[in-house]
Amino acid sequence: MSDIAHDAVGPLVTVENLVFDYPGRRALADVSLTIERGTITALVGPNGAGKTTLLNCIAALALPAAGHVIVDGIDVHAAPRRAHQRMGYLADFFGLYRELTVRRCLDYRARALGIDSTHRAAAIERAAARMGIVDRLNDRAGTLSRGLRQRLAIAQTIIHEPPFVMLDEPASGLDPAARVSLSAVFRELRDAGMTLVVSSHILAELEDYSTHMLVIDNGRVVEHRALTGTDVGQRRLLHIRLVAPDARLDAIVAEIDPNGIVELAGLEARFGIEGGPAEEAALLRRLIEAGLAVAAFGPVSGGLQDAYLALLREGMTA
Repeated sequence: MSDIAHDAVGPLVTVENLVFDYPGRRALADVSLTIERGTITALVGPNGAGKTTLLNCIAALALPAAGHVIVDGIDVHAAPRRAHQRMGYLADFFGLYRELTVRRCLDYRARALGIDSTHRAAAIERAAARMGIVDRLNDRAGTLSRGLRQRLAIAQTIIHEPPFVMLDEPASGLDPAARVSLSAVFRELRDAGMTLVVSSHILAELEDYSTHMLVIDNGRVVEHRALTGTDVGQRRLLHIRLVAPDARLDAIVAEIDPNGIVELAGLEARFGIEGGPAEEAALLRRLIEAGLAVAAFGPVSGGLQDAYLALLREGMTA
């Protein structure tokens, strides 16, 4: 990580009673929340809900009518330049200098962020390596594909190794393979010690890497919680589906762990199991040895999409 010092205790981001008004419309209404270190928060909500406005306020690009935003111990609106050393923000619509090479684009951003000349080359190489564009450093930005331009933009966003990164619709316009690749990058950034907030309408991909869900609607926080759908206590939640109904499924699952059944209905069961892949393999082997025709077996998804759709069905009332 970088040599930029940052606090090591408490939430990384604190938003307190944030209010933001556009002419004739309140975009954020008394928004308060905290973001813990080492998390990836999926920021979701309908169009016009206030997601981008919230990100702009956190990034000190918009001045709220009331409230405070603290990032890594810094009031972002009282000291925006200091705060920008602690964060990276990629807007939905971003621009690149098309005639500059990838290296020059990264160098320009590093200079703008005040990275010392003795560390600049290493910062460029590190950011390019994180985003898998080292082999493109001498290509002009304007010649890159949509996916590679997105990677360059993210590399610019993280070149100073900020502890906090915000990405607004980062997968917009990308093909499925590029989106999957980007999901892996976000997990790697988290593993490197960064905390991410990702706004997107592509819930399936958010679910692939997010640890928390933050739902905004009509300028208010509707839901903010950890995504725990894949775990029941210390158990990993698995999904089992049979080819045909088999009355033995109930007994076999109960035999393996009487306290492990989460749901059991017809062809399907959800089962919480302690341990990792070895225990999962043993469970699958037991089902097959018992003669059950298993059609599907695997971890239950994080539940972000289901949780969000449930909120929509409930009218997203705060």
